[in-house]
Amino acid sequence: EDEAFQILNEAQANRAVAEHQLNMKSSRSHVIYTYYITRTKLSDEAASDAEVTQSKLHFVDLAGSERMNKTGSTGAVMKEANYINKSLSYLEQVVI
Repeated sequence: EDEAFQILNEAQANRAVAEHQLNMKSSRSHVIYTYYITRTKLSDEAASDAEVTQSKLHFVDLAGSERMNKTGSTGAVMKEANYINKSLSYLEQVVI
């Protein structure tokens, strides 16, 4: 459990943010967390009859697309926004 929280805290610390007119802490990062969960239900009769259920959960947090005319982004923030928009466009093509 401590290791999981340590990894989450490290990911949060590495998260990139930038400020523009609409958002003081605009996420500039995409992240995917994958959790593997195993549940073992022991049988009263024998350990060999244990019921095991395994699951995998994906939590996805994507940086949002930006409209330059609304955000007023310039310089490096504008360049990042272009990369973010392009990556979201590519992701849409893969998903659809």
